[in-house]
Amino acid sequence: MSGTRARDPAQGEPGKKRGKREVRGEFSAALREPALKEKAGAAWGCREPLNHGPRWGLSFTVSHLPPSEAIAVDPVPFCHGVIPNFVLCPGFLDGLQRELLDLDCHQKCNDLYKFKQSDDLTKRKEPHISALRKVLFEEFREWLSAVTQVELEPTIDLSCAKYEYTDALLCHDDELEGRRIAFILYLVPPWEKSDGGTLDLYSTDGHFQPQRVVKSLVPSWNSLVFFEVSPVSFHQVSEVLTKGKCRLSVSGWFHGPSVARPPRYIESLLPRSPHLPYDHEILYEWINPVYLDMDSQAQIQEEFEERSELLLKNFLKGEKFQLVCEALQKEDIKWSSRGPPNKRCYEKAEEGSLPDVLRKCLELFHSEALFLLLSNFTGLKLHFLASSDDEEGEEGRAADCTGHSSSKPKQGESSQKANDGADQVDQPENDPQTKESDTENSSSVPMCMGELRHWTNGHYTLVHDTQITEFALDLLFFCGCEDWDAEYGGFTSYIAKGEDEELLTVNPENNCLALVYRDKETLKFVKYVNHRSLKRPKKQQSRAGFWDFSFVYYE
Repeated sequence: MSGTRARDPAQGEPGKKRGKREVRGEFSAALREPALKEKAGAAWGCREPLNHGPRWGLSFTVSHLPPSEAIAVDPVPFCHGVIPNFVLCPGFLDGLQRELLDLDCHQKCNDLYKFKQSDDLTKRKEPHISALRKVLFEEFREWLSAVTQVELEPTIDLSCAKYEYTDALLCHDDELEGRRIAFILYLVPPWEKSDGGTLDLYSTDGHFQPQRVVKSLVPSWNSLVFFEVSPVSFHQVSEVLTKGKCRLSVSGWFHGPSVARPPRYIESLLPRSPHLPYDHEILYEWINPVYLDMDSQAQIQEEFEERSELLLKNFLKGEKFQLVCEALQKEDIKWSSRGPPNKRCYEKAEEGSLPDVLRKCLELFHSEALFLLLSNFTGLKLHFLASSDDEEGEEGRAADCTGHSSSKPKQGESSQKANDGADQVDQPENDPQTKESDTENSSSVPMCMGELRHWTNGHYTLVHDTQITEFALDLLFFCGCEDWDAEYGGFTSYIAKGEDEELLTVNPENNCLALVYRDKETLKFVKYVNHRSLKRPKKQQSRAGFWDFSFVYYE
């Protein structure tokens, strides 16, 4: 037996002085075999699976592939591949992991994600990061270009991501001008599907819209996943469910020639309707008398004109609120899931299945009497009997969410900005036909639309950069929020369009009516409800989470 010790490839060439050795990375030798490269390229080009290991199921752990297997390719639901042993030298990976964990990562948090990310790694000087970059830029790029038949540019986007407890990245397609192949190299401890953090791949419908998760890839040490960025490459990183585990990865995109994209799908408009003909008696039946006092209404309007937002506590009479909460627990209510998941995910009540008390509560928010009451609360012209100021007075009623008075913007004027309202109540604003709707709503007939929603773990709404917004009054009324903590998510966030900074956050609170006036630059989203919410104390609730009546009113 030879006494010569095998050389670690990461130590560089022999003969160099100690302390001066160049760190070198090498990717899987098996991938360099011409026959395997040709086989992988043929599978990718023909959109056929190349499965050396066990057949992939709904959940596929890359560590399940035998160590001898070099690659797996699957075209479903979109073309992607897994290389289970990407880097040859274990010692190199240990050094790379240390360097990545020493990086200063920044918290990233908005409607779409919550995790920590490093700055761009393309110019970092750390030896292992530099060596990995060289492998990706040169040898692997050439291999990947041959397999995918995409002429990839010599530079890539590269960063480090750390997902820890409750972190997640919601449904998106990665499409951005020039991005062609996405990749993720995992440097994780032993990982199971129960830890969360899976890379979930979505099926799509005939309109290129995501439908549901059909495959989940569980990360494992030294595995690299890559996929083609396309109009159907919808995926997410599921919430990390285990405390103390870090889903560490290096990820980015190879760039290449842009490809043609299908026209953006336009969802149908949700109907808006004028008020229902209920007089003031419905208010006395349902609403806390303190809010029906004219002096109180004048004070509320003054506050609203100053801040453009209000929170009215104990809004419904106690006995009515109790009846509503009890009715929400009824098992025979039918709830339908609202999507698609790249825009929203929550449950909406089907009105035909509602108990009488919930149906009447919806009618309250649709009623002529409430339109007038909201006019008195806000100064907006939501009813012909509302006090009528001159045009200048009307424009002076609006205020921004930051608490500073401001006039309602004139045509072409910019005002406060905020996140795209991704929930269905705002959905009509995504459609170019909204211009026609704007014309209709500029008439003297105030309109509204609304729904009863259920929120629990995994629910959210997202921002859309293309949303066409307009002046509107948002109304949220909350039920089932006992012991709800903002750390669970589920709050409604208003942000400036093109900005991440929050202007206003509306947290769920029992028997509270939230009113927020937003202008054409004001957008919103409901933050992802994480699994912590499942552990909150429940008071005889058969369904987890909370409910809200969500309405939007237009002058």
